[in-house]
Amino acid sequence: MRYFFSDRQLSHQPQQYMVHGRIVSPFENRDRVDAIADALEASGLARAEPADTGLDPILAVHADHFLAFLRDAWRDFQSLPNRGPEVLPNVHAYAGATPDYAPRGPARPTGIIGRAGWYMGDLSAVIMAGTYDAAVAAAHAAVAAADAVTGGEDAAFALCRPPGHHAYVDRCSGFCFLNNAAIAAQRLRGRFGRVAILDFDTHHGDGTQAIFYRRDDVFFGSVHTDPSAYYPHFCGYADERGAGAGEGWTLNVPLAFGSDDEAFVDANRRIVEAALARGAEALVISAGWDAHRLDPLSKLAVSDDGFASIGALYGSLGLPTVIVQEGGYSLDAIRTAALAFTAAFRNARGA
Repeated sequence: MRYFFSDRQLSHQPQQYMVHGRIVSPFENRDRVDAIADALEASGLARAEPADTGLDPILAVHADHFLAFLRDAWRDFQSLPNRGPEVLPNVHAYAGATPDYAPRGPARPTGIIGRAGWYMGDLSAVIMAGTYDAAVAAAHAAVAAADAVTGGEDAAFALCRPPGHHAYVDRCSGFCFLNNAAIAAQRLRGRFGRVAILDFDTHHGDGTQAIFYRRDDVFFGSVHTDPSAYYPHFCGYADERGAGAGEGWTLNVPLAFGSDDEAFVDANRRIVEAALARGAEALVISAGWDAHRLDPLSKLAVSDDGFASIGALYGSLGLPTVIVQEGGYSLDAIRTAALAFTAAFRNARGA
């Protein structure tokens, strides 16, 4: 089993993150890569360089005008007097923060502040000089892992950084710019009739849900912290089940603050059973380690044992699987949780 990663993904080096009304150093930083890579290599995975597959796999998921914004935002920001170190909006367009979020057309504002407010959902996904290149490189890692699986490999890991599951068709947010899991799933659809994306990051994958909410070929299941008082706040509730042709193709299992390994594993088992019931032929796992009790953003009480248990669960399915890196912000917890999950996953596959 291989993991895909490019050093180009390190060119995104944000300096600012707004939390509780205060600008702090971002939890999502390049140090996470070393911690995750250490865990993957300790569990027997070998690093592979992703091929540059161009923009077509990204444009199969994201709007072209959104991609153009990500490419040009930093350059255009340079024209502002007294600008800060990174692109941050000070106004936001009302986008209709609902699970059935509809992609919009290009921004009507021509200025960078108005466009930033159109395409940026919050103050977590700041844009700097290297952000676009890093996000595209992360997407290429997801495509490479999907191509490895469609080419006959049992499973592959996309070490995507920046992460992706909060990115919509036309909006970045929550440390995420391009939706790597969605890009991988769409790529897998070229071979497999039905794909499931199962997300156990402690934050709901609102962008992923919105992308597939009206489709009946990609099932989305998410285990996450109850969003009523937790990011992303507006999506991830249990009554969100899909719409139109996609009704019944979304399953959210929000967990109460303080939920432990037993609740976490049971919830993962529920989304697995739902995916199998809908005939999933291949699997994308949005793997975040931030449900760990030691994570600075966690409200749950999941331990390494919990991650080992779900690693065994997912590994035992025997489905072609792409594992896509999402969150996880304690370097110590990343190392132990990612190792526990990946080792158990491989052991269940007999690797």
